[in-house]
Amino acid sequence: MKFLKIILAVALISSLAFTAVHKYYVSITKIEYVKEKKSVQIITRIFIDDFERLLRERYDDTIILASNQDETQIDRYIEKYVLSRFKISINGKLVSVQFIGKEYDEDVVQCYLEVENIEAIKSFEIENKILFDVFSDQKNIVRTHINGKHKSFILIPEKHKGMLNF
Repeated sequence: MKFLKIILAVALISSLAFTAVHKYYVSITKIEYVKEKKSVQIITRIFIDDFERLLRERYDDTIILASNQDETQIDRYIEKYVLSRFKISINGKLVSVQFIGKEYDEDVVQCYLEVENIEAIKSFEIENKILFDVFSDQKNIVRTHINGKHKSFILIPEKHKGMLNF
């Protein structure tokens, strides 16, 4: 009986240790076309610890997000990285995505982006490679609300583009 308890204890500890190490790498991007404003509004949510690791590797190994450090410099790094990894084409043409800003929401960085002067959308393509260069199992979930239709898809390193036709 004592031997059985030891085996069960070892099995339980092993399974808990594996679970504690396992982590999901995911971002969620919400895209909405506001026809009245001729604007595509985008919010990308990225876990602070994952984004902080990337920014440290890329730009400055002393960065601590959500710490009241030099937010102007952190904004520059975030803008530079996000805009290099996030592209949108509307009606077959690459459009200019503007970084509006960011804010912290508990353990997430919310990045606000916008594409202005969009009269109509017939096709919409997104390329989202955020964090793919750091985490090979990163998944970027994209949820859209364009022309009254809701669509969602998951982008992975092997398939980092999504296309919608209206």
